[in-house]
Amino acid sequence: MAADDKTMRMVTNLDRKAIEAKLAEARSAAQSNNLAELASMFAGVEGMPRAQIETRVANALKWLADKPQHQRITADLELVEINLKNLK
Repeated sequence: MAADDKTMRMVTNLDRKAIEAKLAEARSAAQSNNLAELASMFAGVEGMPRAQIETRVANALKWLADKPQHQRITADLELVEINLKNLK
C-alpha cells in the first residue's frame, strides 16, 4: 500500500457524547481555519434535539461541498451524519 493511500474507518456506533465531541472538533477546526459561518453552525449543539443536529450537519455539508481544501472537516461531518440514527 502506498504511503498516500488513506482509508477512513467508518464507525457506525457513535453515541450522543461521541457525536457531540465530533461536532465540537468540527467547530474547532472551522474556527482554526477562519470559517466563522461554518463554526457557528455547531454552536450550542450539546443537548440539541436530533432533528436540529441533522439539519445543521446537512447544511454544513452543503456549505463545504465546493471547498475540497476542507476535506478533513467534511469527512468528520460525514461520519457524524451516518451516526445520527444513534442520537436519542
